[in-house]
Amino acid sequence: MPVALLLLLALCNAIGVNGEVRNGQCDLKSTLNSRPHSVSILEFGAVGDGKTLNTIAFQNAIFYLKSFTDKGGAQLYVPPGRWLTGSFNLTSHLTLFMEKGAVILGSQDPSHWDIVEPLPSYGRGTELPGKRYRSLINGYMLHDVVITGDNGTIDGQGSVWWEWFTSHSLNYTRPHLVEFVSSVYVLVSNITFLNAPAYNIHPVYCSNVHIHDISVYAPPGSPYTVGIVPDSSDKVCIEDCSIRMGHDAIALKSGWDEYGIAFGRPTTNVHIRRVQLQSSSGSSLAFGSEMSGGISDVQVQQLHLHGSLTGIEFRTTKGRGGYIKEIIISDAEVLNVGTAFSAIGNCGSHPDDKFDPDALPVLEKITLQNIIGTNINMAGNFVGIQESPFTSTCLSNISLSIDSASSYSWQCSYVSGFSESVSPKPCPELENFNASSSCFSLVKPNGKAAIL
Repeated sequence: MPVALLLLLALCNAIGVNGEVRNGQCDLKSTLNSRPHSVSILEFGAVGDGKTLNTIAFQNAIFYLKSFTDKGGAQLYVPPGRWLTGSFNLTSHLTLFMEKGAVILGSQDPSHWDIVEPLPSYGRGTELPGKRYRSLINGYMLHDVVITGDNGTIDGQGSVWWEWFTSHSLNYTRPHLVEFVSSVYVLVSNITFLNAPAYNIHPVYCSNVHIHDISVYAPPGSPYTVGIVPDSSDKVCIEDCSIRMGHDAIALKSGWDEYGIAFGRPTTNVHIRRVQLQSSSGSSLAFGSEMSGGISDVQVQQLHLHGSLTGIEFRTTKGRGGYIKEIIISDAEVLNVGTAFSAIGNCGSHPDDKFDPDALPVLEKITLQNIIGTNINMAGNFVGIQESPFTSTCLSNISLSIDSASSYSWQCSYVSGFSESVSPKPCPELENFNASSSCFSLVKPNGKAAIL
């Protein structure tokens, strides 16, 4: 039987979590077509001195470029300089190109950031009831939009927002740096993101999103800053990125309690690979806790997780409903991390008192494999829900070097699964051989899969 299991482990990297052989979303390479029209932000009166407010210049430039949406699209060129602005919207068939040395600066005056309605899958602002600040750069119901450049920078100058958040001085939920809502064919690449007030890149209700070759940073003390947040979105690729954040580096979400359940749009078909992630007070890679629309079919490969409170964490709680399932995470290096793996069934708050406490989330079919860890305080903390235990948690070929000061390596309750070649030895709940049949599948000659 161990030989058969080794065969399965060798095959599972090439097998989709739904049992079908397929490439990941990142293998579906898209071409970046040049735009037939290009203008510079200078043509609209912008001044790159870091002091002059250029919101109107960006808004006028985008308004002008809308006239080219049916003519092959257009490019807005941002030359070297420090371009202070409040929030502005992009348009379809547009490339925002930032030259090396170009820095878009988010204004530190909150009156320069619009106030907008909450997202329907959340029902309110995530930090405060009611409305929220609009993000710095926005796209709503767009098609074919690109933010790229020669490693230009988008700096949210978030320190004032962090202070206001910590002192409870805000009336609305903090803004993000970039947010795309209900958009398709979105590309973000070759940009540095700094000091976001909250999230850096937030694609929500989007399809065909490709994020690659970006750097994201916020200092360790920045409260609840997050790198990339795919939210109720599908066909997402994140690759070749370096992300160091105050809270989570990458967090997958899909709506909050009764609002997320009613909206009913999952995050699915996500591919993450070749990323370096650091999270000072959160998780390098997080799922939830807002996951009421469901999260499934996620492939994660070639991770380097370091200097984080938690390496990989699945979060949910009673009242969420929804599911986290069919997740494969493989080929990871974990260094100087508090807890390598975590799955928590009592994590997160509720938007209001209208949530259904009987809406129990499902967490199943999670596979972690081919992982090496050094200087880890705790291997795994799996705390499920008594009424809805976490099932089919599958661990294989994992070797973690635990800090000698740690009193125990694993903690488990209301969880079941299977493990093979895992050190240190996991909880008995994760050594159930009967659960192995739901971990892996073999390929039939017709390309379909058979569960063993």
